[in-house]
Amino acid sequence: MNYTDRLLIDKFGISESIINLVNKCEKELSEQYGKLDDIMAYNQYKVLAAFQENEICDRHFSWNTGYGYDDAGRDATERVYAHIFNTESSLVRPIIVNGTHALSLTLMGILRPGDQLIYCTGAPYDTLEETIGIRGQGKGSLKDYGITYDQVELTPEGRIDLEELSKRITAATRMVSLQRATGYGWRKAISIEEIEEWVAFVKGINPEIICMVDNCYGEFLHTKEPTDVGADIMAGSLIKNPGGGLALTGGYIAGRADLVKLVSYRMTTPGIGGECGLTFGQTRTMLQGLFIGPKTVNGAVKGSVLCAKVFEELGYEVCPSVNDARSDIIQAIKLGSPDAVIAFCKGIQAAAPIDSQVSPEPWDMPGYEDPVIMAAGAFVQGSSIELSADAPIREPYVVYFQGGLTYEHSKYGVIRALHELENRNLLR
Repeated sequence: MNYTDRLLIDKFGISESIINLVNKCEKELSEQYGKLDDIMAYNQYKVLAAFQENEICDRHFSWNTGYGYDDAGRDATERVYAHIFNTESSLVRPIIVNGTHALSLTLMGILRPGDQLIYCTGAPYDTLEETIGIRGQGKGSLKDYGITYDQVELTPEGRIDLEELSKRITAATRMVSLQRATGYGWRKAISIEEIEEWVAFVKGINPEIICMVDNCYGEFLHTKEPTDVGADIMAGSLIKNPGGGLALTGGYIAGRADLVKLVSYRMTTPGIGGECGLTFGQTRTMLQGLFIGPKTVNGAVKGSVLCAKVFEELGYEVCPSVNDARSDIIQAIKLGSPDAVIAFCKGIQAAAPIDSQVSPEPWDMPGYEDPVIMAAGAFVQGSSIELSADAPIREPYVVYFQGGLTYEHSKYGVIRALHELENRNLLR
């Protein structure tokens, strides 16, 4: 027995049977891990090139006060993001509080009364429902401003239903959107190849329709991003993939310059847009996190693949399956009962470096329709590029596992979740 396995048994009380199972699965994944390492290296050098070509230097880590005019670090950070994502412009700001905020700014900045928005991946993530006006009326939603909404469900195979989408597009359709990641759905993430096909299809109907992508959890999973294959604009969170675990807060929007400008007017005020807004000394961690982002994402996605492999071996349904190509870092496991979901999340919390003594419980979290349990003992609160797991407490009781600043920590999350389920006699 090696040093690591002995430590897991002696220090953490993990059973030898769990360790043997995880090690067996890990060895069988070596070929997949090699492919993921190649994607990581490609993205690492792509990011390095963006830093060098934009001449990032020490002065970009300083910041000014007041209105934030001529903030060199802010402007440099946004140039780097635009370079990496192959776009004309970007907004990268600590005043964007999360991914939902970045997406809401994008929708509300671009759409106007009388426009139609169509979501092409079924219902959006729960926290966007009130932004759109699906629920929670009278809060300044898109619906309140006379913007209509429609959604097209995915096919039974989990693909974008282009035929149905063509029937829903009208003269009022201003934007079609998709959510790349699974969210709280039971489906695979939308691949870059599917996004490319979707953009070409929409533009073939009407080239003026804006294609917008919710890119949360998807950055650095492929050698290309949605904007490389024709998406007009996309948005995401800095405390997910592109922040590398170092960004303390923030979000980004990247895309066509005219669209990003409209979003900037919503972010601040018409006529000012992105010209103002302090970075509060965050450019160093934002840029350093972006630099290590590809490596961090690599560890997280390897951990998700391992999670899928282990739970598949035990007879659970998982999505995506072990051999599926990955387009986000999320792994869904159908555990079948609220007790098993809660036990899994308690195991993830116990594996954390921060707040490992805390016992998570389901609660009525703002923006969600059902009680939600969230496990995340993170250096940055709510950072889902760090090891975390969450789930709405609703049938069929699926838990969503993601993150890990290192592969080893993501792997330990899998081990600890198994340990908790085993101790409560909930493991198959």
